[in-house]
Amino acid sequence: MTLTATDRPRNSWGLSASAVDLRRPARPERPVTIPAQPQRLTLDLASTAVLVIDMQNDFCHPDGWLGGIGVDVSGAAAPTGVLSGLLPALRTAGVPVVWVNWGNRPDLANLPPGVLHVYDADGTGGGIGSTDSPTGSAVLQKDSWAAAVVDGLTAEPGDLRVDKYRMSGFTDTPLDSILRNLRVDSLLLTGVNADQCVFATLIDAANLGYDVVMLEDAVATTSPQFCLDATVYNVRQCFGFTATGADLLAALGSPDRESPTDLEPRP
Repeated sequence: MTLTATDRPRNSWGLSASAVDLRRPARPERPVTIPAQPQRLTLDLASTAVLVIDMQNDFCHPDGWLGGIGVDVSGAAAPTGVLSGLLPALRTAGVPVVWVNWGNRPDLANLPPGVLHVYDADGTGGGIGSTDSPTGSAVLQKDSWAAAVVDGLTAEPGDLRVDKYRMSGFTDTPLDSILRNLRVDSLLLTGVNADQCVFATLIDAANLGYDVVMLEDAVATTSPQFCLDATVYNVRQCFGFTATGADLLAALGSPDRESPTDLEPRP
């Protein structure tokens, strides 16, 4: 059977018993324009993906690991409301949803001492992989309750999942390969913590050549406010753009998604 262009994966050849067509499936542009900082943005939905980072129980649920060590996680759950409305709209628009969560090996064999120290600073064994959380679920371990998506959000069957083992979702993971195969150029960054894992992933994405947009109302942090302020400043100043999920959701529902006419012509 020969697949039609609409049936084929985004990065695929046309193939039959007698011939190979190296042209990838054509993807008509689907522009959407939204307010952003430092400038208004036009995104092509056909080459955009959304990364949902660490919206998992250990970081967002009061019975998770952070809550169990006394951290106020109420703010970390704040993106849930925005994402619960935005993600279905993005799926409908054909934008891939990629869940990037801590999901460590039970034996921790790939984690260097520096990573372990961040979560177990006094060396008593209460960090990654421990069962000291209120539920007894192994901290940040793959397939555990601790690593599961927090209540209020659902990973749908067509979504993609990437387990990560560092602050950045790109280090030691297949995330870059997945995005390249999706033929993605632009990334929407959401999740927690904005100044830690979201920011680390955003920096790596920018350094790899992706366009990066952090959705301010779809990120949060348990850090002090000045950490978030500095992160927003640095995203705009050094790496990409900030916008809001509310503005994007409004634009997705607009019948007019044409690009603005006041942009400078490309060289």
